[in-house]
Amino acid sequence: MSTEYSPDVAKYTKNPDEKAIQGIVKHLGIALRGKDASLVSCSSKDELARVRDSWLKKKLDLKDDDKALDAAIKDVCEKMKGASRKHRVTFYYLLAEKYGKLDEIA
Repeated sequence: MSTEYSPDVAKYTKNPDEKAIQGIVKHLGIALRGKDASLVSCSSKDELARVRDSWLKKKLDLKDDDKALDAAIKDVCEKMKGASRKHRVTFYYLLAEKYGKLDEIA
């Protein structure tokens, strides 16, 4: 079952895991309804800290230090730099994929 986010995720990774995408959509829930909340702004330090703290630390339960987590976020920002609208689902998927956590959110 494909989601509306699958084509966007597929721009950045081969063979996206549909169950993981659905898991991220479920996790984000109502937040995806708001235009601003459904996107990630790589130019906002507050936004990136929220991604680190709520997604990487809380949801994915990563224990790396902030510097390492911030570097991973920066890598995804770089990977998606051509996109004027960075969808939160895609952004979170790429982070989960980087850390081998897709199975945990599927």
